[in-house]
Amino acid sequence: MPLSAPAASPVASVRLPATAVRAAAAVRSTGGEVSRPAALIRLIDAAIVGFMLLAAVSLFTLSGGMLSYWKIHYLTSGGNFYEKLHPATYFTVLAFGLMIIRNGDPVGDIVRMFAGARLLLFYLACWLCLLTQMIATGHPFTVIIDTFLLPLLLCLVIWRLTPEQRRPLLWALHLTILINIVIGYHEYFTGHHLIPLILGDVIITGEWRASALLGHPLTASGVVAGYVLALVFRPVLCPPIILRLPLITFSLTSLMAFGGRTSLVTTLFIIAGAAAFQVFRVLRGERVPLLAVAGAICLTFASAALIFLALNTGVFDKMLLRFSSDKGSASARYAAVELLSRFDWHELVLGPDPVRATALQNSSGLKAGIENFWIAGMIQFGFVSTVILTLGLAALFTEILKRSGNAAWLVLLLIIIIAASSVSFSSKNIQLAQFAVMITLLLPRERAVAPVRQPRARLRRATAYA
Repeated sequence: MPLSAPAASPVASVRLPATAVRAAAAVRSTGGEVSRPAALIRLIDAAIVGFMLLAAVSLFTLSGGMLSYWKIHYLTSGGNFYEKLHPATYFTVLAFGLMIIRNGDPVGDIVRMFAGARLLLFYLACWLCLLTQMIATGHPFTVIIDTFLLPLLLCLVIWRLTPEQRRPLLWALHLTILINIVIGYHEYFTGHHLIPLILGDVIITGEWRASALLGHPLTASGVVAGYVLALVFRPVLCPPIILRLPLITFSLTSLMAFGGRTSLVTTLFIIAGAAAFQVFRVLRGERVPLLAVAGAICLTFASAALIFLALNTGVFDKMLLRFSSDKGSASARYAAVELLSRFDWHELVLGPDPVRATALQNSSGLKAGIENFWIAGMIQFGFVSTVILTLGLAALFTEILKRSGNAAWLVLLLIIIIAASSVSFSSKNIQLAQFAVMITLLLPRERAVAPVRQPRARLRRATAYA
């Protein structure tokens, strides 16, 4: 007996509303992303740009010393957990959170973020290894959030912004750095610090070097030196040459006020090397516009006159004395190397006890910090974790350099020299995040524009008339 046709299912016979059908089709067409109203998308985009603008401004105006001066326990002991994170971290996390929920597919957006930058996954794995060790050994793990996690989050958000959305961040970057330079000149010539230089719970007096809103003279010198290199080597989004030259002179001269010898010498060496290379290319026969040659000659004579005038008036005598008397900087670096010999080999490999490491560091006269990132890393985390972290940082900057112009290599050279000659990233600070923001905003890679080709018929007709 033949089987009868199955009865129609009551569920299958129900027709979905047209709006639900269109919504399901939109989800399928966007690869899983939920379509949202255009007004809501614009609101979320505006919030992302707003939070990133606040993060950029706070990076270059709210230093750890300023937060401590305002009785916020950011660098000092005590206080609540939320006081231990920089405001820029909170703003960046909010922007990152809005960015991953913008399309209604957070997991998919995170996968797409790291799919185009897979080395960042390696950096994140290295950071997680360091976080695990710090929790296991009892170190305060908030140190590595601002220092090493914040640059990663900033890059992930900035890379997904459009050029129009980056423009307010770029203007904020120029404005905040120039404000710091103006304050630095004021502090140098008046001797009055707007925010006192604070080391732990102690206020340092008698310091002639300016620190502005960046918290420390060496931090300010590094930031301004990176800014000068970005201006000299022509970033994509930059003022024209007639405005850039005064900015370069104004910013480069401020390094004498901030008193950072390493940053000043490194910047001058890089600029002189680039100038010598350009002269060599001209001598080999490369054509140069006559106006550029005349401008270079005028600029050389003007610079020589200004330098001669500054040396004769004694404006920068304090900075020149820094080269003849380093006030114990060399002995501090020697003490840092000697400190390594006071630990057993297994302590250096896996990391010493935090209490013992702090006691030995203070007894060696290094309360201000160890002026070398890798030596400080071995004493804080051990040799193994320092190597892992170094490899992670190499992966991070590889991804940054892939998306930046050639001048970013020179800023990276400056970063490496600063890390080898100062406390830099071995303590809790936001200097690495500041450099990451400067490179990603000031030195993005220029997109190659395909040449416009004329049709053959039009080209043939044009040549015939010629």
